[in-house]
Amino acid sequence: MTRMFFLLLLSLSALVGAQASRIKDLTLIEGGRDNQLVGYGLVVGLAGDGDSNAATTLRSVANVLQRYGLTVPATDIKAKNVAAVMITADIGAFLKPGARIDVTVAAMGDAKSLQGGVLLQTPLLGADSRAYAVAQGPVAIGGFLGGAGGAGGATVQKNHPTVGLISNGGIVEREIPAQFVHDNQLRLLLQSPDFTSASRMVTAINAVYPNAATASDAATVAVKLPPEAVGREVPFIADLGGIEVTPDTMARIVINERTGTIVATSTVHISHVAIAHGSLTITVTSNIGVSQPNAFNNSGQTTAVPSTQTSVNESKGGFTIINDPPTIERLAAALNALGVSTREMMAIFQSLKRAGALQAELVIN
Repeated sequence: MTRMFFLLLLSLSALVGAQASRIKDLTLIEGGRDNQLVGYGLVVGLAGDGDSNAATTLRSVANVLQRYGLTVPATDIKAKNVAAVMITADIGAFLKPGARIDVTVAAMGDAKSLQGGVLLQTPLLGADSRAYAVAQGPVAIGGFLGGAGGAGGATVQKNHPTVGLISNGGIVEREIPAQFVHDNQLRLLLQSPDFTSASRMVTAINAVYPNAATASDAATVAVKLPPEAVGREVPFIADLGGIEVTPDTMARIVINERTGTIVATSTVHISHVAIAHGSLTITVTSNIGVSQPNAFNNSGQTTAVPSTQTSVNESKGGFTIINDPPTIERLAAALNALGVSTREMMAIFQSLKRAGALQAELVIN
């Protein structure tokens, strides 16, 4: 199953590499990016799962009550139903006041769970310390924490109960100004900077709008608005984003050791190389036997006798020579013939890189 999945990833990467993509899927327009917002607030109604009377939480509750004309000393407040949280959100470009955004809520104290809690209205600030949105609403955590815990108790947890989401829980209050056309020119920023991809993009744009595009570096393509597009920037950008380009793909193998996942691009090549694979397994088994005295021997006694058995199993190593074509598909077929597992493939890729036979970037997460 693992080998079939690995070959499927290689086949998909080859298909994707041969297809063209739209410019709008490969780039961002300078001046039209997202911005991050953050805020501090309180989640209430936690049924005893909140903070354990942290001083910061108690003062926050006292400040909220004072806002409504109630002066209560922090020492008289119990915070077991309240949790201090941090709220984060991304506000997209061109969003107008009244638009809704998703917000993420995370406990910053020792609250056990945010299940069933409601976030009180909280301003969300940008990097300039100005409020651009407010957030409020019930928190959905997609999991639970149950059980008494402690000595003799049991606790059952699903997912992460101290982080939740409020879908459409934020309301935009201030628009972030965005200007994407300067001096009748806009700049496209490649999401994966590459000189070849930038050059191909310039060629594709100039085929539709002659002499309109130039590449200043591997990540930036400047496009001049043609005379007929002045004052009609939105339709021009829509047409520009629909132009198809075949981006170049870096030769790269990404290995995730935690999950045993290997993803390789179709541009990976290897030199002529020979690979041998084998394994040695040593098994040691310990048993405890019983020595029972004879029935007529009154002086003997029952004793425990340990017994140890050792077995060695060495599988035969397969020696495979990788001939033409020196591609990742050929390497995968050869490794499958050796019957290696995913983790053994990782070790082989690392050895190939150290041997200088792998012409690709090797990324290990």
